[in-house]
Amino acid sequence: MDNGTEWNIARLLSTSSAYWRSSTVHAAVKLEIFTVIGGKELTVSEAGKKIGANERGLAMLLNALTAMGLLEHADSRYKNTAFSRTYLVKDEPGYIGYIIMHHFHLVDAWAQLHEAVILGGPVEKRSHGEEAERESFQMGMFNLAMAIAPTIAAAVNLEGRHHLLDLGGGPGTHAIHFCLANPGLTATIYDRGTTEPFAKKTTERFGLTGRINFVTGDFNTDPIEGPYDVAWLSQILHSNSLEECRKLIEKTMRALEPGGLILIHDFFLNDSLDGPLFPTLFSMNMLLNNHGRSYSEKEVAALMQEAGAGDIQRLQFQGPNDSAILCGTA
Repeated sequence: MDNGTEWNIARLLSTSSAYWRSSTVHAAVKLEIFTVIGGKELTVSEAGKKIGANERGLAMLLNALTAMGLLEHADSRYKNTAFSRTYLVKDEPGYIGYIIMHHFHLVDAWAQLHEAVILGGPVEKRSHGEEAERESFQMGMFNLAMAIAPTIAAAVNLEGRHHLLDLGGGPGTHAIHFCLANPGLTATIYDRGTTEPFAKKTTERFGLTGRINFVTGDFNTDPIEGPYDVAWLSQILHSNSLEECRKLIEKTMRALEPGGLILIHDFFLNDSLDGPLFPTLFSMNMLLNNHGRSYSEKEVAALMQEAGAGDIQRLQFQGPNDSAILCGTA
């Protein structure tokens, strides 16, 4: 259940119009407003010339961003706040604009949620270009994982483990931080070939090219060659049907050495599937885009047990948006 304040008309209308605020942020990141301003102070005219924007529309956007506390405005000039300069300027190491662009790419589908409910599956949505969508997704996942991967690496005991499988690992953020936290560990990222350039970029950035390799494959249709002594499945089950999850966990277990660990990180629902809030909303995001959904801890633990995992337990980790880690032993 939502543990927020009690519902009233003001809260209802604020929720209904919340996309006004998110669309304002999406537009600003799409137009690279924060990046263009950088460390400078610009007038509407100066900013407009840099991005080729109409001054009337741009002034409204800059004023709204100021009202939201993402820009500062004085003497007809606009500048970034400390927060915006840290997280919304593209060349800064803390930049999280990729995940914001991924959210922007999802808006068309969410506007058709009522149709997806009737259909029981994905809807057609506008394409923003395959390359742009792939970059925003892969690097957006990097943005999100960077916020929690160091904490996870510290919370998961991999002492004595030698070879980690990061299944569907995308840019390899978790593999990177597991290797940084465990000097004796090597890792293999297993994902589609279109992901490899992003993985290479991130592993090179952290100086781990020699300890992390990439294997191309579709984990739903291709074999997973082992052996590994630990397998990490982070945020991939929710993109698959229950039957696909069953087969994937079984396949992963077969790739583990005896005594190997399987670690599953995801947004877990409660047993009645009606909470917490974020996993229920995320289920609808999957409804709009594929045939997956959020699963309960009970459902995933049962699949692990069916696949032969023993000593199944939830680790002492609680991530943002109710993410958790289930651990089992081959």
